[in-house]
Amino acid sequence: MALDVESRAKFNLKNASILIIETGNMAMDILVQVLSGFGAKDMQKVDKVVNAKAILSKVVFDLVLVGETLGSDDGIELVTWLRRDAPSNNKYVPVLMLSSHTAQSRVRLARDCGTHFIVAKPLTPVVILERILWVAREERPFVSCSSYAGPDRRFKFDGPPEGSSGRRADDLSAKIGDAVMPNMSQDQIDALLNAKKVNP
Repeated sequence: MALDVESRAKFNLKNASILIIETGNMAMDILVQVLSGFGAKDMQKVDKVVNAKAILSKVVFDLVLVGETLGSDDGIELVTWLRRDAPSNNKYVPVLMLSSHTAQSRVRLARDCGTHFIVAKPLTPVVILERILWVAREERPFVSCSSYAGPDRRFKFDGPPEGSSGRRADDLSAKIGDAVMPNMSQDQIDALLNAKKVNP
């Protein structure tokens, strides 16, 4: 997603309350430096899930950044708890999960626990800024059912938030217009699905 210079210039986190949950000192320092560069002043840092749960039960946050792996504990388990069992004041807080494991199975687990976005490491200030702005602009409804609690995962089919260009060239537009071609007949659909022998 490309952001214009004016959007970046207006961006400031000085009034935001942010919780950073990360085990590595270097990763924690990088996040603090990046967020400080965006004006953040109110940052709480924890390196254990038990401490994160305690603080999330008492303090209201505007943004949570959580490492996918937190030593012997798991960031995915923490976000699942946050969405289902945490006090209501933080159940809907935007969550960015930071991960060095970008295998599709891990990304799916991170998505399914209720995070807004998964950000791949190594982190860059531009990517963090773009994800925070995206979360701030979008209006994804929250879903709560027996198998999932978190932001509606179907947003990708609606395209990127209005005013942004999207992450990939093939992102669908958020606007749905009239059909430009007639519906295919059943014979045409069957022809697409059936393998055909090709003569060399």
